[in-house]
Amino acid sequence: MTTSDVTGRFRVASGEVSWILNDATDAVAVLVFGHGAGANMRHASMTSIATELARRGVAVLRFNFPFMEDAKQRVDSRAVSTATVAAAVAKARDLKRQLPLFLGGHSFGGRMASHAVLDRDLGDVRGLVFCSFPLHPSGQPAIGRADHLDSIVAPMLFLSGTRDALAERELLESVIERLGARAELVWLDTADHSYKVLKRSRARSDSVFDELADAAVRFVNRLC
Repeated sequence: MTTSDVTGRFRVASGEVSWILNDATDAVAVLVFGHGAGANMRHASMTSIATELARRGVAVLRFNFPFMEDAKQRVDSRAVSTATVAAAVAKARDLKRQLPLFLGGHSFGGRMASHAVLDRDLGDVRGLVFCSFPLHPSGQPAIGRADHLDSIVAPMLFLSGTRDALAERELLESVIERLGARAELVWLDTADHSYKVLKRSRARSDSVFDELADAAVRFVNRLC
């Protein structure tokens, strides 16, 4: 699969933010994908996720939230974040209008995507891909952040590391069980919230990003 990158900026209420499209020849879908609270769209993990998905035929549009574009320490409000997700969706539709659209993100980006699909008119979103969904702060186990997921009708894929301190296993599995057939959970071998792995104890020989991308592409292909 031949891939290529396109970059640009789109407008939001506070000005403009940057985006990158990891495109692929014969792409079957496009994924709009937001970054976490502590790293921008060019972070190594974000780049690895987008690269491996594009190699497998899923184009990925990454973007910065305004707080990261402007180098602010505090994350944007839910209203600003969901408006930014909506603008990114509009850009992806302009660039890849013929492709089915999926939505997601890593940590904060995925959480805001889950709110945006309820708060904003995004049109047809085939499914949501949550990489390290931040179910609760580290050391503060709870499931309140998942309450709104009950209202989402689109299929959801959760890709969480077995060492993720922001999603205790029993709690996340209880959320998935509650969501029923709409939700699928894939545990990534020895990965933490940032997808760092324990190489010596990892049973799989492939990288965590190969593991993640294979699961995400199976999900996308099933829904296209």
